[in-house]
Amino acid sequence: MDKTIAFLMAPEGVEQVELTEPWKAVKQAGGTPRLISTEQGQIQAFNHLDKGDTFAVDATVEDVSAADFDGLVLPGGVANPDFLRTDPQAVRFVRDFFDAGKPVAAICHAPWTLVEADVVRDRTLTSWPSLRTDLRNAGATWEDKEVVICDAGPNVLVTSRKPDDLKAFCQAAVDAFD
Repeated sequence: MDKTIAFLMAPEGVEQVELTEPWKAVKQAGGTPRLISTEQGQIQAFNHLDKGDTFAVDATVEDVSAADFDGLVLPGGVANPDFLRTDPQAVRFVRDFFDAGKPVAAICHAPWTLVEADVVRDRTLTSWPSLRTDLRNAGATWEDKEVVICDAGPNVLVTSRKPDDLKAFCQAAVDAFD
């Protein structure tokens, strides 16, 4: 895979393993991951509620567009997508991937950002169970599976529930990006 994949994160609150495992999978497949955030500098990852490592931001959402990438990964954590869905530029960035028909992969709480971007209607996906009602209210069909691959729209959408699903999530995401 000779593709450049955006990883969108808030400055703080991403679940570290939901960033690092897909990142590693993209690199191992020959892709180039790039960390995109709403602010320059570093993002602070978490291991559930404990601070994890920091990671350098490659670019901000205001400096890039979906046209610069071949796909998008939205890692979870509760705080990460909750922050992103309140940032108009981040929401626009996500929506632009759908408008361009590019593959998107979202895990855990990340579909909250998809709800705000209004891109889940008539799609089937999964998430952390507490998002089920939000997704259904936004017009999605929710399934309790380790990975759901939906190609009902102009692009492929890969979703998973939690860190335990990362092996299946990473494989499905890499396949969608290739």
